[in-house]
Amino acid sequence: MNSIKNVPARVLSRRPGHSLEAEREQFDKTQAISISKAINSQEAPVKEKHARRIILGTHHEKGAFTFWSYAIGLPLPSSSILSWKFCHVLHKVLRDGHPNVLHDCQRYRSNIREVGDLWGHLHDRYGQLVSVYTKLLLTKISFHLKHPQFPAGLEVTDEVLEKAAGTDVNNIFQLTVEMFDYMDCELKLSESVFRQLNTAIAVSQMSSGQCRLAPLIQVIQDCSHLYHYTVKLLFKLHSCLPADTLQGHRDRFHEQFHSLRNFFRRASDMLYFKRLIQIPRLPEGPPNFLRASALAEHIKPVVVIPEETPEDEEPENLIEISTGPPAGEPAVVADLFDQTFGPPNGSLKDDRDLQIENLKREVETLRGELEKIKLEAQRYISQLKGQVNALEAELEEQRKQKQKALVDNEQLRHELAQLRAAQLEGERSQSLREEAERKASATEARYNKLKEKHSELISTHAELLRKNADTAKQLTVTQQSQEEVARVKEQLAFQMEQVKRESELKLEEQSDQLEKFKRELEAKAGELARVQEVLSRTEQSGSELSSRLEALRAKKDALSGAVQQREADLLAAQSLAREREAALSQEQQRGSRERGELQARLAEKESQEQGLRRKLLDEQFAVLRGAAAEAEAILQDAVSKLDDPLHLRCTSSPDYLVSRAQAALDSVSALEEGHAQYLTSLADASALVAALTRFSHLAADTIINGSATSHLAPTDPADRLMDTCRECGARALELVGQLQDQQALRRAQPGLVRTPLQGILQLGQELKPKSLDVRQEELGAMVDKEMAATSAAIEDAVRRIEDMMNQARHASSGVKLEVNERILNSCTDLMKAIRLLVMTSTSLQKEIVESGRGAATQQEFYAKNSRWTEGLISASKAVGWGATQLVEAADRVVLHTGKYEELIVCSHEIAASTAQLVAASKVKADKHSPHLSRLQECSRTVNERAAGVVASTKSGQEQIEDRDTMDFSGLSLIKLKKQEMETQVRVLELETTLEAERMRLGELRKRHYALAGAGAAPSEEEPGRPSTAPRKKPPLAQKPSVVPRQDHQLDKKDGVYPAQLVNY
Repeated sequence: MNSIKNVPARVLSRRPGHSLEAEREQFDKTQAISISKAINSQEAPVKEKHARRIILGTHHEKGAFTFWSYAIGLPLPSSSILSWKFCHVLHKVLRDGHPNVLHDCQRYRSNIREVGDLWGHLHDRYGQLVSVYTKLLLTKISFHLKHPQFPAGLEVTDEVLEKAAGTDVNNIFQLTVEMFDYMDCELKLSESVFRQLNTAIAVSQMSSGQCRLAPLIQVIQDCSHLYHYTVKLLFKLHSCLPADTLQGHRDRFHEQFHSLRNFFRRASDMLYFKRLIQIPRLPEGPPNFLRASALAEHIKPVVVIPEETPEDEEPENLIEISTGPPAGEPAVVADLFDQTFGPPNGSLKDDRDLQIENLKREVETLRGELEKIKLEAQRYISQLKGQVNALEAELEEQRKQKQKALVDNEQLRHELAQLRAAQLEGERSQSLREEAERKASATEARYNKLKEKHSELISTHAELLRKNADTAKQLTVTQQSQEEVARVKEQLAFQMEQVKRESELKLEEQSDQLEKFKRELEAKAGELARVQEVLSRTEQSGSELSSRLEALRAKKDALSGAVQQREADLLAAQSLAREREAALSQEQQRGSRERGELQARLAEKESQEQGLRRKLLDEQFAVLRGAAAEAEAILQDAVSKLDDPLHLRCTSSPDYLVSRAQAALDSVSALEEGHAQYLTSLADASALVAALTRFSHLAADTIINGSATSHLAPTDPADRLMDTCRECGARALELVGQLQDQQALRRAQPGLVRTPLQGILQLGQELKPKSLDVRQEELGAMVDKEMAATSAAIEDAVRRIEDMMNQARHASSGVKLEVNERILNSCTDLMKAIRLLVMTSTSLQKEIVESGRGAATQQEFYAKNSRWTEGLISASKAVGWGATQLVEAADRVVLHTGKYEELIVCSHEIAASTAQLVAASKVKADKHSPHLSRLQECSRTVNERAAGVVASTKSGQEQIEDRDTMDFSGLSLIKLKKQEMETQVRVLELETTLEAERMRLGELRKRHYALAGAGAAPSEEEPGRPSTAPRKKPPLAQKPSVVPRQDHQLDKKDGVYPAQLVNY
């Protein structure tokens, strides 16, 4: 046997299985195999054994460097399932891996975000899940890096949670918000998974469904801890902050509670989760954070992972011990070894090789046993963890029950103490009341007046106490209550001083009586001394003097008893006065304490009022800033239209531009007033917001119409108009930008926008036609002239009808006189109604001019609303012409030279003309105007009177024609047949004539419409040249050439009503 005694160290270093490089290589190989088997494109859940090896690898190398070195090379963009399983494995590694994994994953945040963004833009089912999952992983990494007290597994004790939250309310508030965001990401992932399961009709026992459901195990574990921590933090916040401040937190928690409860319920119903995890059940309703004792009722949800069944597989070695060369070792090394030391003996081995092989087998056996021991230890550990979690849950429940019992015990003890105090107070008050009754019964007869004063003092004190209570209630509203309380206290002190003075007066009175009795006693003693001297001088009258002496002695004893009685009464009164003074001093002390409490409450209310005022100021500025931001967007859009090529087709007239610019200038004044008012009172921004809103719309409208007007203007004025519009937009944007900044708000100058607006207005005036001034003067005078002419025409018509009435009475009689009177009376009534209509229309017109002209003159108002003015002129001409035609037709009918049909047609024409006048007046009238109501009533009266004229005309015509009776008694059969044929011929001729007249009427109406359209077109192009030559009115009232709009559709600002306004 060939044996090697001295092997070079260089060769020993190349032997496999005995170096750190081989061990590292074997570790890398095992990790690569596990990662490739765990993260693949098969639609199946990740096997637990592969994920466990990856997690053990992170603990082995104390980090996730190897995991990321292989994971970064995975083709994640090519397969959504591969990306989904990568996120699942990364989630498990973050939860159960080494703590350093978190810092390693932080370096690859951009890679995780890129994967999520890539699949989020694609319409793939797993891709949408991957997008949601990556957001959850990024949130998890950020949260645990920011709060290192919480491990990635989220399992900490309540003491650690208290320490992490701290005592600062802001930190607790922020930590709660971050946990809410964390929980939202978890719940969003679960909802996305369940939504796809429903749409794909998958069940939990299919591999496709299990592939989606597998990551929800980690989600359930995270959500149980997050739910418990948020409950704890919210109870702590409610103990530090008012309930109204935390209303948003409560609403968000309730929403998450119902989502989490629904998630746990749906997951617990699936067979897939029943064998892998024990899901806790949440209570029916969320905790009541407004009740502090509800914390004792909260039970921490505990998730238990059941014992895993061992898998039938042979454990793989983490460190490979083999005799073969390493994978990267070239074959040349073995050949060199053989050439140097000779080839090995084919079948014989030395003792060392046998020992090595035996040791290898023993190591492999021990390693297998070690692996089994590890698996069994892990099972025991999981079981013990489950038992520990269950015991911790029971302990937590017992602790909460104990805390609840302590709280209840404290409450009962507090109630018992209150009851005892109330009982003692009752006994004390009872004893005091009995003593007071005894004293009152003893002194009732002698000190009735003092008792009345005392009762009056008690009633006054009760009334003062009620006033004091009312004053305390009113302290929350105004500060004047404190003055009322001070005044009431002064009154009470004044009454106390009165009682003191009365008591002192009583004492002085008793002292005076005592002194009086003493003086009487001294006088009696002096008299007794004199009597004794007289007795010594005159012993003759001894018996008489002795009897008198006895009487005096008796009187003396009586006086002494009275003096003693008075002294006792005086002492009793002094003691009672001292008691009253003590009671009054106690009341005074109580009043001072109440005053101190009221002052403290007043200070608290003042602080609350200051806080509300600050909040109001912030809200008002927020409203102003929002309005300014909206105004800025409107102005930006208007300024962008200046360079928009699509806006080149838009045009506008200089008249409309002038009206818009003038309105914008008026809004600048309102904006200045609103700005000054807001600077005066920062608590009210309504005027500034309203003025800013109106200014932004009008300024944007002015800019847009200025650009549209420049498209039809000459080159130089167009360029100047565009530059002025840009300047106006720039200054307006600068102004709204200053209004959004609280510092620059006071420096804002709204008046700077007036200069470019005035420039736009001036350019619009220059672009208007030159003949407009002449037309303004003509229109201003023509309206009054036409209304006066119409009134004169109607007055003349009334006079002519009266003259015709007188002539008809002299010239006719009988039935003709009756018919003529009826027709002329109806015409007179119609003329009166028309006259009242014209007067009412004139009043309404004056009201419209006064309310709409503003600072302008009457002629300027008519010129500004030229179309409306032309309509009034046309309508008034039509009414006057119709009245004249009616009178002429009535004259011809009375003289038997005209036809009754002429009266009917004139009546219809007058009704149409008055309707035109009413419509022209309604365009700019206020719908609530009383003059408009009267005008409409007059219009209805005119229609009724016109209908009366038609009715009287038709009845008169029938009455006269009925007198000509037809007598055919003298005609023979041949003559009757001949007249019948002639009548048929006449009927046919009349029908032909009627058809021809109808065609002629249609042609006339067509020509009338054509003339009306031709007359309206020049008035639009050249508004400064109204037609002054009256044209002849057609014989019948005609319909308008365009369908008229309703009253609510008419624009009162522009005064445009082209459909019915035709010049005659």
